[in-house]
Amino acid sequence: MSERDARDEIERLEARIESLAEKAAACAKLVALGRVASLLGAGWTIALFAGLLRFDPVQMIAAFALAIGGLVAMGSNASTRDETRRALAEAEAQRAERIGALDLHLVD
Repeated sequence: MSERDARDEIERLEARIESLAEKAAACAKLVALGRVASLLGAGWTIALFAGLLRFDPVQMIAAFALAIGGLVAMGSNASTRDETRRALAEAEAQRAERIGALDLHLVD
């Protein structure tokens, strides 16, 4: 592989790393939102059953849906985040390997 090809490959890997980092950050935000939604749904359910709120079947179903939906969003995005982090680590390792293979000279 020529030095120019290696540099192009490093640039491509850096763009991929940036993209994967953004995707991982977005997934982390969605995991946090899912956690908040599930906690709110659980709290709402408890408040309904404890009599702190007037019991209404529609509210009960909405509270259950919020809690379960939050759990689903949290789990789905957590697995996507983990896969993305693994791909990110692999791309960073490939970039380090490509940089290490270049014959770089120290400039004074």
